[in-house]
Amino acid sequence: MSIARRIPQLLTAASVAVLLSVAGAGLAAPATGATTATAAERSARVPGFNAGGVYDIYQSNATVHVDFSQNAEGRLYGSVRSGNTVGNVREGSVDGQQIYFVIAWSHGPVGRYTGTRGPDGRLSGTTYDLTNPSSQATWRTERRF
Repeated sequence: MSIARRIPQLLTAASVAVLLSVAGAGLAAPATGATTATAAERSARVPGFNAGGVYDIYQSNATVHVDFSQNAEGRLYGSVRSGNTVGNVREGSVDGQQIYFVIAWSHGPVGRYTGTRGPDGRLSGTTYDLTNPSSQATWRTERRF
């Protein structure tokens, strides 16, 4: 191939290299729009424990009996009971050593629970009523995860 025919190809390759170095690697992402997460980012999103099962959560103002299921991605599903009041998990997940779930109670309140798995394997955290944020409580489990 003559040098005259190779110049456009060389200019095109050089132009792409300059464009990528100026614009950053974001332009080099796959056409599908997928991104590659670092190992630390992937491990932070992987459930570090399975919160599924039937057990009690001891709140500072009540005891909540839970019946949770957890899928492979860490999403939580299930139902709860406290005395004669029942509720369902509206949303929830386990992410690393963190847990989060929202309970829609049959009598109206919607509780948002956040917590962590401690070194002893027990869960603990705080909750508040989304319909009345001044209504707050702490919670813990005796069960180890």
